[in-house]
Amino acid sequence: MPTLVTGGVKSGKSRYALDLAKSEFGPRRFFIATSAVLDEEMTERIQRHRAERKAADGTDLFETIEEQVRIDEALVRALSGLGEAVSDANARLESLPGIRLEARPGDRPGVLVDCLPMWANNLMYHKREDEFDAILEGFIKVLSGDVIVVTNETGLGNIPFDAETRRYNILLAEANRRVAAACDRVVFMISGIPLRIK
Repeated sequence: MPTLVTGGVKSGKSRYALDLAKSEFGPRRFFIATSAVLDEEMTERIQRHRAERKAADGTDLFETIEEQVRIDEALVRALSGLGEAVSDANARLESLPGIRLEARPGDRPGVLVDCLPMWANNLMYHKREDEFDAILEGFIKVLSGDVIVVTNETGLGNIPFDAETRRYNILLAEANRRVAAACDRVVFMISGIPLRIK
């Protein structure tokens, strides 16, 4: 089911979403990464997140799609890849009359998108804010099935002093509201503890 994982900075959102994807998705998993390498801190963070997506033997648990701006197109690519796997499996099952497999947690393929805040940041950084509505609308239009989206909750603190940060918060808050409305499950992370709010 489409799921949004939200919460404060460093509240455990990414780790929870990753664990959820590992437990609910089958071995065919996509990870849409929106982060850009802008400085040494981001380089270290990206390396840490990549390591978290590996098995103990070093193999990748997710097929990674790196996309800073067009998350709608990245989601279509990921879902298309999953669709091919599902179609292949269904075609093989048709040749075995009387056999029907039920999808169980851990059997289904899925997509993890991490994260909307970096996507909003990238739109501003690349001066592509005018594409916000079209990209978000396209993303939500194809948001279905087993997709987990990670975001940061805004508006729990002070109103920012500078106009640029206020503009960023407005973009992210709008994305959060629209994606949450499209999801069947919304989880709010508080100090590493998941609280299901939808």
